[in-house]
Amino acid sequence: MTATFDELFSEHHEKVLLAAYRVTGNMQDAEDVLQSVFLRLLKRRDPQSYGVNAAAYLRRAATNAGIDLLRSKYHSKTDSLIEEIHPSTRGAADSEVRQIELRSHLRQALLSLEQHAAEVFALRFFEDFSNAEIAELLDTTPNNIAVILHRARTRLQEILGELEGENR
Repeated sequence: MTATFDELFSEHHEKVLLAAYRVTGNMQDAEDVLQSVFLRLLKRRDPQSYGVNAAAYLRRAATNAGIDLLRSKYHSKTDSLIEEIHPSTRGAADSEVRQIELRSHLRQALLSLEQHAAEVFALRFFEDFSNAEIAELLDTTPNNIAVILHRARTRLQEILGELEGENR
């Protein structure tokens, strides 16, 4: 049985929005990603081309669209990106400020990764997919996913170290 577009939206829009929010860190951007993902789905001639697991497919699509949105903002160097990278922290406790800074740095560092590595990292650590689930979704092996994650974490640690050094 093929689900209709309306059924897919009703069932999965909250998960897609949350996946997008975890990547972008901004609700307005997450809503843009949600719209983009479902518009692309609506334009498809073959709605079953996303495979059996619609939820996983849509969360992956949201992750990728979120990364793409952050990359496009980074490359256009808009004023809103500056606010996202260095959000206003007036009135926040030191620990909250530190968490905001760390999330901002992680998103900034994520943009430095190759697209596939950023996708795998986001699916694993933002969406909490297992290596086996990511491997199935990306049609590869869990061992390959483990290698990609190891390299991504190593690179992110280097980038985050550089970013932290700049802020001291």
